[in-house]
Amino acid sequence: MTSTPADQPAQRLLLVHAHPDDETIGTGATMAKYAAEGRGVTLVTCTAGEMGEILVPELEHLAADREDRLGEHRKGEIAAAMAELAPDGPGIDHRWLGGFGTYRDSGMQWHQDGYAIPADTVHDNAFWHADLNEAADHLVTIIREVRPQVLVTYDQFGNYGHPDHIQAHRVAMYAAQLAAVPSYKKQLGEPWEIAKIYWSAMSEGRMRQSLRAIRAAGDTTTFEGLDPEGPLPMVTPDEDLAAAVDATAYVDQKLAAMRAYPTQITVDGPFFALSNNVGNQVWGLEHFRIAKGVLGPVGPNGLETDLFAGL
Repeated sequence: MTSTPADQPAQRLLLVHAHPDDETIGTGATMAKYAAEGRGVTLVTCTAGEMGEILVPELEHLAADREDRLGEHRKGEIAAAMAELAPDGPGIDHRWLGGFGTYRDSGMQWHQDGYAIPADTVHDNAFWHADLNEAADHLVTIIREVRPQVLVTYDQFGNYGHPDHIQAHRVAMYAAQLAAVPSYKKQLGEPWEIAKIYWSAMSEGRMRQSLRAIRAAGDTTTFEGLDPEGPLPMVTPDEDLAAAVDATAYVDQKLAAMRAYPTQITVDGPFFALSNNVGNQVWGLEHFRIAKGVLGPVGPNGLETDLFAGL
């Protein structure tokens, strides 16, 4: 195995996300914590989120069906978000898969059962249409350069069905395999095997707890239609979780990074105004399923508290 250059952090995390803001919502607190601790954090974003819904009226002209310049704007948003997550030290190493603009946001629509599916019309250059080998090779190059011990991406359903999330999962998992093969495309760098792979997850228990708090506060519109005691889409049963990273000390950075995405996220309302205790648990405790590797030491709840546990 190739040795690690002396100027690289000893522990290195690679995250593969579909669009700007996905990384902050799902894994931002973990990223902030690890960056503050001096661990290497590299984020790969697969598209610029060109098809996103714009929440700021004065920027609606950037929409895909008008000027189609939202991607450039979100490029600035993600740079601002990364600065909020890691304001000190070397910061977060951010890359675009294949370079900015290589793959376009595929868009989506909602299925009647509450999960995302591909849109009726998908752009020719959409990530959903990407050649898997080509896209994987872009990531193989990054893996062999960064040499992460830990990779984080989505599950096989992209957590909620978005085609770009599903494709990000496919590309990440395939590239991780290819990067470890000594004879595979040597021009892409020296082989590297990632020791542990995780899929980001939303704890069913935490989601129900949050919904109960929201409903108890009299809010019936946030997550409208979701019953804290009924079926919940997009959650993972707690028994399937492997790790819970407690980064509640970095909630302020995560929320600041979310505010850096005004076109996509409105950080107000009862869901963001939960009591400090519940709010910190919602935004600062991030959960993961293990997809490759051996679990390290676990905490009292039976979950790892560090994605590098055992390495």
